[in-house]
Amino acid sequence: MPNNVNYFEIGTTDPEAAKAFYGATFGWTFGEPGPAGYAMVGDAGNGGGVWDTSDVGRGAWAIFYVEVDDIHTALNDAIANGAETVLPTVDNGTILFAHLNDPLGNRFGLWQRKNVA
Repeated sequence: MPNNVNYFEIGTTDPEAAKAFYGATFGWTFGEPGPAGYAMVGDAGNGGGVWDTSDVGRGAWAIFYVEVDDIHTALNDAIANGAETVLPTVDNGTILFAHLNDPLGNRFGLWQRKNVA
């Protein structure tokens, strides 16, 4: 299904406190953080993560991501419908992603897979 919500992220400047809270509340486990301070949730590591935003983003948020076929078109459509860019498009080598606020101030993300051979 195109435009599927299939990922979440918790951004925080205190990732250890976030992991302690979500671990105790939901029994979640976390992988070791990568170089960018990102720790995946769960053993499979494909549903969400906790991001240390001390260096990037500098905020706290809980966000859902919509996977899109073309991030630039989706961004333009969202902005035309009243969204504002919070974090411009980032290329992490595997995916492209961006954060926006909807017209009501709710943060959400868009992401696109890159064709990696």
